[in-house]
Amino acid sequence: MPSSTPAPAAPGRVLGRLLPGLAAAAAVVAAAFGLHALLPGAPALSLCVLLGALASNLPWGPAAARGRTGAAGGKARVSPGMAWAARHLMRAGIVLLGLQLVLADVAALGVGGVAAIAVAVAVAFGGTWLAAKLFRLPGDQPVLLAAGFSICGASAIGAMAQARGSQRDAPVPVALVTLCGTLAIAALPAANAALGLGAVDFGRWVGASVHDVGQVVATAQTAGAAALAAAVVVKLVRVLALAPVTLLGALAARRAPGGGAARAGAPLVPLFVAGFAAMVALRSTGLLPDAVLDAAAVAQHLLLAGALVGLGFAIDVRALFRTAWRATAAALTAWLVVAAAGLGAVAAMAA
Repeated sequence: MPSSTPAPAAPGRVLGRLLPGLAAAAAVVAAAFGLHALLPGAPALSLCVLLGALASNLPWGPAAARGRTGAAGGKARVSPGMAWAARHLMRAGIVLLGLQLVLADVAALGVGGVAAIAVAVAVAFGGTWLAAKLFRLPGDQPVLLAAGFSICGASAIGAMAQARGSQRDAPVPVALVTLCGTLAIAALPAANAALGLGAVDFGRWVGASVHDVGQVVATAQTAGAAALAAAVVVKLVRVLALAPVTLLGALAARRAPGGGAARAGAPLVPLFVAGFAAMVALRSTGLLPDAVLDAAAVAQHLLLAGALVGLGFAIDVRALFRTAWRATAAALTAWLVVAAAGLGAVAAMAA
């Protein structure tokens, strides 16, 4: 009896389906970095999300996105490649993110410092989840938003979404975490004018409360080299929480009603999370030359940029506006919780 299993598509056909979307994503990434060069205050990764959403939702967007059959036909033509970028480029970027972490830097903070940051991450995760639930964000958005705000922004959202099988819920949390992280670049230095934190304490606050690594750098460097160094170390300790928190998120999803059957074939620890941990271990050996690390950092930035374009492309602006006030209120409430948790961590480390 002949098998009813469909034959796998030929590699050429798969590439043909993906190529228009991948080319469009590359064009949007180039445009985002070009705008960033003209407007250095606008983070390139934030622009990737924004321009990806514009390309998807504006009928008068680029001709390459519309194609011959109009906006709807053009969107259908580029959607497979954009979805592939959001999923697979994100995974590759998260793996390379591990090369930014050196365990010796974590150890230098001491047990008390690491414990303070871990508590801040837990408070930020729980507070963000509660805020999202309070404002009735749908589906898996509360968990994804909590991961993004507490750990490392869009990278954590992507990791958690793929570990839990909830990629469809990722675009709105990505938009919210990008918005709040971008606002932090101006808001935290302004707040510190009233708080009067020293350079090191301000850097630690930025590292403990700003979401994306690039946004941390942009915010902390306003207070000088000492603040930047302190911010990066604290931030990378938060990034280290990506693997265990993602694992816990996957376990919780499996134990939810219907979750076990839906994820029966999926590994408990996604391969890209294992790859992230392996890269942390490799970087910590000190064997990799600086040239390799520099190239990996550029590649990680570009991969994440392409993934964020794909996630931005998945944002339905009309649906977002229908719940805009609830989503924005949840994000701003979570932002305050994370900032307060960060200040608590700074106080604990200074004690």
